[in-house]
Amino acid sequence: MNKKLVTLAVAAAMAVPAAAMADAVLYGKLNVAIDYVDQDNGFDGWGLSGNQGTRPWRYNPYNAIVGNNNGPSNRIGVKGSEDLGNGLKAIYQVEFGIDLTDTNNRAVSGSESVTMRNSYVGLAGNWGTFLMGRHDTPLKISTGPLDMFADTMADYNNTVGFNDLRVDNAIAYISPSFSGFQFAGAVHAGGGAMVNGFNEDSNSLAEAYSLAGIYKNGPFYGSLAYESLGEDLATLQETRDAFPGTFGDFDKWRVGLGLLDWNGFSLSGIYENLDGAAFVDGADGDLWQIQAGYSFNNFMVKAMYGDSSVDDYDWNTWAVGADYNFSKRTKAFMVYTDNDADSLGGVDEDDEDFSIDWQGFQLGVMHSF
Repeated sequence: MNKKLVTLAVAAAMAVPAAAMADAVLYGKLNVAIDYVDQDNGFDGWGLSGNQGTRPWRYNPYNAIVGNNNGPSNRIGVKGSEDLGNGLKAIYQVEFGIDLTDTNNRAVSGSESVTMRNSYVGLAGNWGTFLMGRHDTPLKISTGPLDMFADTMADYNNTVGFNDLRVDNAIAYISPSFSGFQFAGAVHAGGGAMVNGFNEDSNSLAEAYSLAGIYKNGPFYGSLAYESLGEDLATLQETRDAFPGTFGDFDKWRVGLGLLDWNGFSLSGIYENLDGAAFVDGADGDLWQIQAGYSFNNFMVKAMYGDSSVDDYDWNTWAVGADYNFSKRTKAFMVYTDNDADSLGGVDEDDEDFSIDWQGFQLGVMHSF
């Protein structure tokens, strides 16, 4: 069914009359890598990116210990606009996430999943952009350009554990640039939504909200973002009543700074403070990461180091990598990353039956179209 959905969507887009297709674009990004992962008390061996075995367990301050989506991600979509006159235009996008490798742990598989990525309809003009649908939150957008390891095994979501969100029921506004300054704001309309299930008390127009201010001027980049997820998104009221003082709002502050491609040099830093991580009242923490890179000819060499500390959990990570750009659309990449738990909330991190430390190597190719 999912495969048929993608096929029909692409076929429908290509079958639209030429006049209507004038501003429609079929686009995508395809990435596959050869992975090697050495997981303490886990998988040790080779696979392609997306294989279950090469998705190591790792620390995540939002959900303690969770599975790792090791990247790279793949997508295909259709986007476009219609000129409505007087400087106003309608905009739209439908984007699918697709898997090119064995994510379901079957050597012969015809049931790989298809997911929905940013998909929306909206209006745009010299006053900015307004859209409704599924979209990345402003907090996620605010530091995206600072991750030089994005869409690889060392992506900062996979290693440090930054929790970038793409939300449903989004109503968003993105301002035009004012001398390099830009503002973005979005709310999540409740509609009975919960992290997992239905909650009739999740009924606010702003059950969650996200705000970001971004500055871009030449190589200089800076951002400040705040995101708040209401406790009605966590669980039912009767559950919260049964465990008073356990659940609360999940709030995040994030700051990003970067010097990007200044005479070939790039340097970035991200800091995030958590209050009520994973909706647990009093679960506070700090996450940070620094990255550096240097570009010459068609090459880029890069490195990163980061740390996550939430209550009694502490996790540190580092990575080195290199990219070779065959063109503006195609590049090869190589990454090595090491991830270690300094503390696991009182559990002996040297316990071989519990250790989640892991190291990984990745060699792959990315192509955008």
